[in-house]
Amino acid sequence: MTQRMSVSLLALIVLGLACDSATEKPVSKVNSEQTSTVKHIKVYYEPGMFGGWPANHGIWSWGNEILVGFTKGYYKDLGPRHNIDREKPELHMLARSLDGGESWKVEDPGAEGYLLTDGGYLHGVPRPDVTYPELQDCEGDIDFTHPDFALTMRTNSTGAGIGRFFYSYDRGHSWEGPYRLPNFGLPGTAVRTDFIVNGKHDCMLFITGAKPDGKEGRSLCVQTSDGGKSWEFLSWIGPESKGSSIMPASARLSETDILAVVRCRENTKHWQSAYLSQDNARSWQYLGDPVPDAGGGNPPALIKLQDGRACLIYGFRGEPFSIRAKLSSDKGHSWSEDIVLRDDGASKDLGYPRVVQRPDGKVVVVYYFNDPVTGPERYIGATIWTPPPVN
Repeated sequence: MTQRMSVSLLALIVLGLACDSATEKPVSKVNSEQTSTVKHIKVYYEPGMFGGWPANHGIWSWGNEILVGFTKGYYKDLGPRHNIDREKPELHMLARSLDGGESWKVEDPGAEGYLLTDGGYLHGVPRPDVTYPELQDCEGDIDFTHPDFALTMRTNSTGAGIGRFFYSYDRGHSWEGPYRLPNFGLPGTAVRTDFIVNGKHDCMLFITGAKPDGKEGRSLCVQTSDGGKSWEFLSWIGPESKGSSIMPASARLSETDILAVVRCRENTKHWQSAYLSQDNARSWQYLGDPVPDAGGGNPPALIKLQDGRACLIYGFRGEPFSIRAKLSSDKGHSWSEDIVLRDDGASKDLGYPRVVQRPDGKVVVVYYFNDPVTGPERYIGATIWTPPPVN
């Protein structure tokens, strides 16, 4: 089902400056020259339905055209988290904006025969009106530099799953796949969409591998140089932990430097750690924890801004339930204080963001959310904002 979503605007003041030293410092909170208008938009909302987890699907942009994936299901009150009815179909949807995120149209690729599924149904059951495609081996020669290219990566388990990918040469209107990813000698993988294109047939994927016991997991980087026919293990991103270190978000900062932020958990502690590679993901240096407390499990989103700074986005699952940003001017060695983009969440069931920057410099953050005004259903929201200037 497709529909045009209405746009609602809310102006907020956001505060924060990037740190400019090798150690983390708090930033100034009061400076009228550093305020910016923040606009909140509903990408997808439907009474009685659930929208969730853009980070599991991916986001792509071509100038002011933005495409994002998300899960659509049926709303059911299951407590504070993941209020999706697991006994009803789960659909994998897309939302497209042609005006830089100001308005959106929801698309159902499954209805057109392009089933961007994870091969399993983590939050629901298969939809009854379609036939699901079989996994196949990729013949290679994918042109990752095609001007209208998009790539999405999916899994069928949060632990020892089977990774698969799809690609598009027409901005996500049609897709090829699913193509099988190897397990790289692991019990399995849990892949979500995070990749860096290096050349026509050269692409890196940043994914999660299962631990020896088959549980999640540990972040790693893999690479193809033949357009997806074969893949090689490059490196682990950080050491194996007692808990999990999953769902990496990456950004290329230079020809050799890549920054990655990973979602970490040990017992009831949840945080995000940063790693820098200066040799194109062959090895990594631990930089510290830009998010020492995420309030609950939530993955990061990361981009390099036009001015060269790194921009980290995450959903904070503690009170106040919020969507937040942090900036770094020194390749992730230090970070600004949290820039709170919105703090009107009604529960911790939010976040899983993806992020792009528009040609005019504004940043578009897409996530799932719920608020007291809209009602209990989780919806896909977007926030458009301008980062404060470089200090």
